[in-house]
Amino acid sequence: MTVARIEGLDALLARRLDAGERFFAAEAGRIAELCRQMAERFAAGGRLLAVASSPQGRSDAHHVAVEFVHPVIVGKRALPALALGPDDVATLAAPHDMTIAFDGPRLVVSAGVDWAFEPPSDDPFVRQELEETLYHVLWELVHVFFDHLGSSTAGAGASGFLYPFLGEQSRDLAAVEEDVRRSVLMKAEEAAELRTRTVEGARSALLAAAVAVRDALDAGSALLAFGNGGSATDAMDLVADFRAAPQGWPARRALDLTADSAILTALANDIGPDVLFARQVIAYGRRGDVAVALSTSGGSSNVIEALAEARTRGLRTIAFVGYDGGRIAAEQLADHVVVTPSQHIPRIQEAQATAYHVLRELVET
Repeated sequence: MTVARIEGLDALLARRLDAGERFFAAEAGRIAELCRQMAERFAAGGRLLAVASSPQGRSDAHHVAVEFVHPVIVGKRALPALALGPDDVATLAAPHDMTIAFDGPRLVVSAGVDWAFEPPSDDPFVRQELEETLYHVLWELVHVFFDHLGSSTAGAGASGFLYPFLGEQSRDLAAVEEDVRRSVLMKAEEAAELRTRTVEGARSALLAAAVAVRDALDAGSALLAFGNGGSATDAMDLVADFRAAPQGWPARRALDLTADSAILTALANDIGPDVLFARQVIAYGRRGDVAVALSTSGGSSNVIEALAEARTRGLRTIAFVGYDGGRIAAEQLADHVVVTPSQHIPRIQEAQATAYHVLRELVET
């Protein structure tokens, strides 16, 4: 690695850390209050409608929906959320529903009143990363208020570690809001630390992967991205960034293997989930293409099967993985592996967003 390349990566990271520190320091109190209002509306039967029209915004809307509906942490309850286009809201909205709207310079949450959040950066990637941390924090901390609103007697259960300041005793909501505010700041610090560890620990992998992707795309090859759940929405976002980067970079050939529900459900129903992405690599992959896998665990069987198929067919392979890297890192199942060393899925996904955004930028610069 040259000194210039290292300094370039450090500058991209510093841009995020500075904006994140300023953003959450300024907004932690409002975020805590919004968590309370969202809990009140969920308790009254409301749903969260995530609204977007741009490709990148749609990836965030689907990410919001899957995180709220499919809680990845034991003990957290499912909360109703939908990803919609702007034209669908008027038809489907019901009393007590909330909206979270993407696509502009501000993220706007409507929960009785409008709450606008504007990350302090003119970099669209940085803004999107901080917005992802914001809606993850909303998802994690809205649950704190349910017991105090009388909507549950279950307690936090196995997810109690998410709420570091809360005991079992009954407390007034003003005190709870203050605890949640401090928890927001803690989670923002954790996100910044993990972004740093990911980028600094994967400098060589990111730079080499960027060269591989650029060479492949310049030669007329394509990028294929895939993952499960929240990682599927990251694949959506990555492909959107290659096809229509908000910075105005040239459109690149990229394909989202999570996009076609008919193909996915046919394969899952008739064969099984392990082949969801491998069969599509067989159908669409060509020698010289790049397969990009996203996995928080590093051990998803359908991701591993797809990487193996990609290698068999002469594709270059890149993997963004969490935990300790799982089988993908341990067995070097991809040519370039970027590990985000954490077991906390929301923080992993936030750091992975930084990593693949940095990759996208390096491809052009």
